[in-house]
Amino acid sequence: MGLDVAFAPPLDLVASFAPMGRSGDDLVDRFDRTRALRTLKLGHADNLVAYAAEVTGPSDSPSLAISFGTNHADRAAEIGRAVEATLLTDRSALTELAAADESVAQLARRYPGIVPLLYRDPFAALIRSISAQQVNLRWAATVRARLAQRYGTRHLVGGWDVWSLHPEPLAAARLEDLRALQLTTAKSLSVIDVARAAQAGELRLSELDALNDDQLIAHLTCLRGIGRWSAEWFLARTLGRPRVVAGDLGVRKAIGRLYRTPTMPSELEVRGLTAAWGAAATHAQALALHDLAQP
Repeated sequence: MGLDVAFAPPLDLVASFAPMGRSGDDLVDRFDRTRALRTLKLGHADNLVAYAAEVTGPSDSPSLAISFGTNHADRAAEIGRAVEATLLTDRSALTELAAADESVAQLARRYPGIVPLLYRDPFAALIRSISAQQVNLRWAATVRARLAQRYGTRHLVGGWDVWSLHPEPLAAARLEDLRALQLTTAKSLSVIDVARAAQAGELRLSELDALNDDQLIAHLTCLRGIGRWSAEWFLARTLGRPRVVAGDLGVRKAIGRLYRTPTMPSELEVRGLTAAWGAAATHAQALALHDLAQP
């Protein structure tokens, strides 16, 4: 079963999906520069949909061919809308910022079709953050793939597969089993704590989205291993809110490159340099990180 979804140009779908595969295949959010393989929830957790989204048009005529199981045929339009919502295609705030900030304007001209990509499953998003703490992103992807194979669920979509992570198996995981996957003790305990919070209903997307930024940060940082930066990534990449994750090493490098600072800026300096970004923060940050990843 499938459907085609067209987007307003310009939109570079390949570059916008690229963060999923740039640091390796974690089996959960997969992209091979042609096809994205992901899962999404329609309402309750038992309405999990695995889908493939193939890029079928260039940036001046962007479109996706989305395929999924026939058991979800009656919800095709809802699936299409949910997939569309994983891309923040409204760039009006970025246009306004570019008019006032020439450095951002240069990025917007260089990469006119790139938009932020969202990770809408709160539990999986936090596991992603935990895995990436204080390690390179390729190793983080390797660890997530191990978690998926050991504790996740495999889904088939046509001739491809994708995995999903669920709180119940990880909430019951033994510390020594997670350590055997080469998670540190601290990260293993964090994974278990976050899984138990999700199992207890503390990570429902609709309820988290109802919180303001400060409330959301306070709520998430009560979880073991979730600090302010992880909570800020959640704001930007799960809820799609404007947020510069100023303490993140990659973001600091990207902002230093963007504004040509003589040394890598500190978290405080990044916050100062991006203070005027406002509603365009997540879009401008995505452009800066894409630029940083270029050879």
